[in-house]
Amino acid sequence: MFRTLDHPLIAGELTRLREPSCPSPEFRQRLRRIASLMAPYVTEDLETQVVPCTTPLEITSGRHLIREITLVPVLRAGLAFLDGFLDMIPQASVAHIGLARNEETLLPEPYYIKHPPALHQRDVIVLDPMLATGGSAVEAVRRMKDAGARNIRFACLVAAPEGVSALETAYPEVPVFAAALDRCLNAKGYILPGLGDAGDRMFGTCP
Repeated sequence: MFRTLDHPLIAGELTRLREPSCPSPEFRQRLRRIASLMAPYVTEDLETQVVPCTTPLEITSGRHLIREITLVPVLRAGLAFLDGFLDMIPQASVAHIGLARNEETLLPEPYYIKHPPALHQRDVIVLDPMLATGGSAVEAVRRMKDAGARNIRFACLVAAPEGVSALETAYPEVPVFAAALDRCLNAKGYILPGLGDAGDRMFGTCP
């Protein structure tokens, strides 16, 4: 399942992010706000259970999540995307996956992975601002599944049709959420119109 989150506040923030004149501090702040706006949509169908709730006036019922949430930013660009989700889900644990893209083959090269135990008992949300070729997304989901995760979803800022297709082909059971679905990839595997390299723009390492 692929879902584009068509929201006017998200669209406004993303419009500014796309502009080359948006400096790194502002880029990070706006990306964080977009992530916070996306979090309720990405988590809206998580399973809950009814629990008793005592108010100052009477006893009623409420709901708690059945499973704990683990957020998985794909390093390094996923780090800034993580902050907005943590603002909304501060109790979530955080795993990390380091995947570097080989600029010649466009394939992901793993260099780091760390996650909490018992992923099979958690709702896992993989975070990566750009879903381009889909290679990193597929690799990240594969590694989470290998670690035992059963309930996985993927959230990104901007997606290309090629990346969506690759992830859906590999893991059709994983829901994918994006703030925008862009037109295509260029010859180097970058999203068009896109916003450039999200990691470089976040951390001020643009060439």
